[in-house]
Amino acid sequence: MADIQFAIVADIGGTNARFSRVDLDSLHLDKVAVYPCADFDTLSDALQFYRTEQGLTEIRHVALAIACPVTGDFVKMTNFRWQFSVSQMKADLDLAEFIVLNDFTAVAMSLPALKQTELVQIGEGHADQFKPMAVLGAGTGLGVAHLIPTALGYLPLPGEGGHVDFTAQTEQEWFIQRFLANKYGHVSPERLLSGPGLEDLYLAIAAFNNKVVEPINAAQIAGKALDGSCALCKAVIEQFFASLGGLAGDLALTLSTFGGVFVAGGITPKLLSLINQSEFRTRFEAKGRFQDFNRRIATFVVTAEQPGLTGCAVYLKQHMAS
Repeated sequence: MADIQFAIVADIGGTNARFSRVDLDSLHLDKVAVYPCADFDTLSDALQFYRTEQGLTEIRHVALAIACPVTGDFVKMTNFRWQFSVSQMKADLDLAEFIVLNDFTAVAMSLPALKQTELVQIGEGHADQFKPMAVLGAGTGLGVAHLIPTALGYLPLPGEGGHVDFTAQTEQEWFIQRFLANKYGHVSPERLLSGPGLEDLYLAIAAFNNKVVEPINAAQIAGKALDGSCALCKAVIEQFFASLGGLAGDLALTLSTFGGVFVAGGITPKLLSLINQSEFRTRFEAKGRFQDFNRRIATFVVTAEQPGLTGCAVYLKQHMAS
């Protein structure tokens, strides 16, 4: 790849900013650093701090994934205060290449590079690496993207599928929909399938069962569900996986994703021991006349630590090669 061996890649979420150096020949990541976004006034400050701290100021090729739509030069985060001009930041930091991607566009680009040991299949189905793929994942928010294999490489399809309409299918879900509509107005899947979503589900399911509870945070809900100490917390995670499976099945239908549907994000891998006991795969397949269609499609949980960083590296390598 010309004479450029190393680049910097970054994955910017609503809570943490992750940075790494990447060898563009091997896609090996090193010098990984994770900083709380709140520690910096701007993204530019965070990137420059990383370059200086790691002694990488000579590296002038950067690819960055960020948790918000990327539709032009001006980028504004959905769940954090950072905003910036891509061209201005490139000039300010004297970069030769500065690529900014939606965070789940980057995760989608990582899929062909993931090892089998970084994937856990849920249920049946077969993945054809030459067919379209979908990825979704819950963390601070809910990301969605697709990936299309082509003769010239991989084409990522960014989108904001986490903000479509949430579809209720059970009595409990109709109650949750009304509960969240009273609080937010529009109810999207992200209102359930995210860290804040777990916290709202806890209150909504308690209310559905006529229980009065004090709010607890997402980490506490997950922990109590995992250790079996709280029936309400377990019910929250069961609802989370049911809704996640339903949305994953919708994505499979939308683009005939016979390359597989992949679940990433920070929440699901931590709850992996509970997913097979849930309705995730049942709801993925429960698509009426197209149940057999979805049954053929494989679903996986991505357990790789830094798929966003890997995806940025794959995208940058493909971009520079073209």
